[in-house]
Amino acid sequence: MAQSSINKVVLAYSGGLDTSVILKWLQETYDCEVVTFTADIGQGEEVEPARAKAEAMGVKEIYIEDLREEFVRDYVFPMFRANTIYEGEYLLGTSIARPLIARRLVEIANETGGDAISHGATGKGNDQVRFELGAYALKPGIQVIAPWREWDLNSREKLLAYAEQHQIPIEQKRGKKSPYSMDANLLHISYEGGILEDPWAEPEEDMWRWSVSPENAPNEPTYLELSFEKGDVVAINGERMSPATVLETLNRVGGANGIGRLDIVENRYVGMKSRGCYETPGGTILLPAHRAIESITLDREVAHLKDELMPRYASLIYNGYWWSPEREMMQAMIDASQAHVNGVVRVKLYKGNVTVVGRKSESDSLFDESIATFEDDAGAYNQKEAEGFIKLNALRMRIAANRRG
Repeated sequence: MAQSSINKVVLAYSGGLDTSVILKWLQETYDCEVVTFTADIGQGEEVEPARAKAEAMGVKEIYIEDLREEFVRDYVFPMFRANTIYEGEYLLGTSIARPLIARRLVEIANETGGDAISHGATGKGNDQVRFELGAYALKPGIQVIAPWREWDLNSREKLLAYAEQHQIPIEQKRGKKSPYSMDANLLHISYEGGILEDPWAEPEEDMWRWSVSPENAPNEPTYLELSFEKGDVVAINGERMSPATVLETLNRVGGANGIGRLDIVENRYVGMKSRGCYETPGGTILLPAHRAIESITLDREVAHLKDELMPRYASLIYNGYWWSPEREMMQAMIDASQAHVNGVVRVKLYKGNVTVVGRKSESDSLFDESIATFEDDAGAYNQKEAEGFIKLNALRMRIAANRRG
């Protein structure tokens, strides 16, 4: 990249070691002005301290934004309307946060006259793909600087030495440093590295931050009633809540009941297999609850078509194609399917398990007890008609059997 063409860069900035070093490295390497962008998407840490750190390094334009409601409303909830799950297990907690950050990086670049954006994702992971595909989809001519693909500061020791050499203030956290690489938002927290790089090694109990172990969860179940409108939860136990508050509440209650832990080896888009552990208490409750309300409000063929398309939709999100035309087309279809997904689902939470124990919809249920009953249906369903239905569906198989002789 021609360094002389870069006058201003918008950096996704947390204030931690990596992005603090990146900030100084950009200033030195590209001799450019840096704009910092720090997003609160529910990671559970204060974001405001990033302002003082950025100011101390000479940054004039500092963006710190609370995006929690937007994150859940416009990204998490639309994804859950599709019952999205990657490779049968992963609820895409990291993946779904990247489109929002990419969009704001591009918008801030437009607002401030930035020539480029920059991020702290490594050259081995999925996040570099997600950030950059999103940026190019939203602003084709944007330039992207990915320091981990350019510099030789490829260890924590080198980063610390660079920080000391350039007098970059780095907060040394007291106590034992976590051996894991962690990423958190309102949907989940992820863990990678350390002993997890051995797929045979069991995670240490003190690794988990959001949930108690199922063994230590309460001995009595917790019941929740989730109210859905057009496929989204709008109330818990009759109390209306904003999208972010819904997820915060489900995380808290789910975590207290040992719900949401996951240990998987996943296939990264860049080609390697990676072992990761995740805590997604709220999402682990949302998924079966949403499927339960759909079970009584969606037409059979609509439900089956959604299930067929879901793996493709999940791969699009995992691989960074949120802003692609095919994802937007699929989203329009998914959202249209949710027009009548209204009602209440009752779930039982007990020692790591989520069990649906009730579902109802006053206005949109397709469940007809008078037809489904095993008791006298009073003529609502003529059982004799099933004979012709079966014979017609068996016709092609009978013909094939006759051919075999």
